[in-house]
Amino acid sequence: MPVVFVPKETEAGETRVAAIPETVKGLIKLGLQVEVERAAGSSAGFADSEYATAGAAIVDADARSRADFVLGIQAPDASRARQQQAGSILVCSLQPGMNLPIVAALRDGKVTAMGLEFMPRVTRAQKMDILSSQATCSGYQAVLLAAVHLPKLFPLLMTAAGTITPARVLVLGAGVAGLQAISTAKKLGAVVEANDIRSACKEQVESLGGKFVDTGTPPDAETKGGYANEATQEFLNKQREILTKHITTADVLITTALVPGKKAPLLVTAAMRKGMKPGSVIVDMAASMGGNVEGTVKGERVLVDGVTILGDANLPAQVAGDASRMFARNVVAFLGEFVKAGAVNLDMNNEILGAVTIVHAGEVRHQPTAQALAAQGS
Repeated sequence: MPVVFVPKETEAGETRVAAIPETVKGLIKLGLQVEVERAAGSSAGFADSEYATAGAAIVDADARSRADFVLGIQAPDASRARQQQAGSILVCSLQPGMNLPIVAALRDGKVTAMGLEFMPRVTRAQKMDILSSQATCSGYQAVLLAAVHLPKLFPLLMTAAGTITPARVLVLGAGVAGLQAISTAKKLGAVVEANDIRSACKEQVESLGGKFVDTGTPPDAETKGGYANEATQEFLNKQREILTKHITTADVLITTALVPGKKAPLLVTAAMRKGMKPGSVIVDMAASMGGNVEGTVKGERVLVDGVTILGDANLPAQVAGDASRMFARNVVAFLGEFVKAGAVNLDMNNEILGAVTIVHAGEVRHQPTAQALAAQGS
């Protein structure tokens, strides 16, 4: 019976876990034996006793070396990657372009490494899509952070002390994270505007009660996978001109724009930001990939020209219980694609497996990463 190992995450600030007691039962139904590192789920609110009751064995970190599967949130560091046995499978958010030494270690150790962030946008893979599930958590948390730091109430209030006008929120990017941010801000009573380069997002924004700010649609605005594509500099300049007047009237600006595998596009320059009122708040949800806002510092909260810029790099980890629950369900659904009654079928012609498998049988299958390693001589 194949053994699944669920480690305690080691990256600073990472509180999520890749399996929860509920999904341990799902893993067992797939014919897998489950081992969970001691205290792996404690930061997300899942006790070792709950895992044991669900049928998992509670083990130490060295169990990684004997596991057939390792399920993680973040990629392990190179030393931990080297602990996995040849032929074993790593399933996590791999971010290969940012983790070349780790990819090299997995390749040399003949570990099959699967990056769930490369999940294709096909109907049957929706329940496996960690980007969507974690973006939902990010969009929600971004609004709560803004509300905490804004020296103003979100809703319209009619009080004996007079009328309190509602906060104005502008969301740039209306993907899953942006739509969740719009929904949450509206529920808190804010007046919400939103922009996206994909014209199809207009209806979705308006269905949630937001006003769509139209800056036009560039050619090829959307990838085949349904993500926003990288826009030209000419289009970005035009977009910035239109957005500037909306940014200056916003109390809260939330930016969500990411291009898969690339540095986040700069949407808001220092000149655009300077028009915001003192006390305003920016939540840059793209901080981990360079940021959408000039002046964002990854992992820090800074005050610039009277405006608070929040560069929190891991918003899902701030709601670790439900973020873990969603991630873990994605993982079980994914494993069910190629594990049946304990038998593992790694068919690289499968459109889902082929898309997410970065390293297999001692080779790097993801061409940009393979080229980057070759350029380093690795």
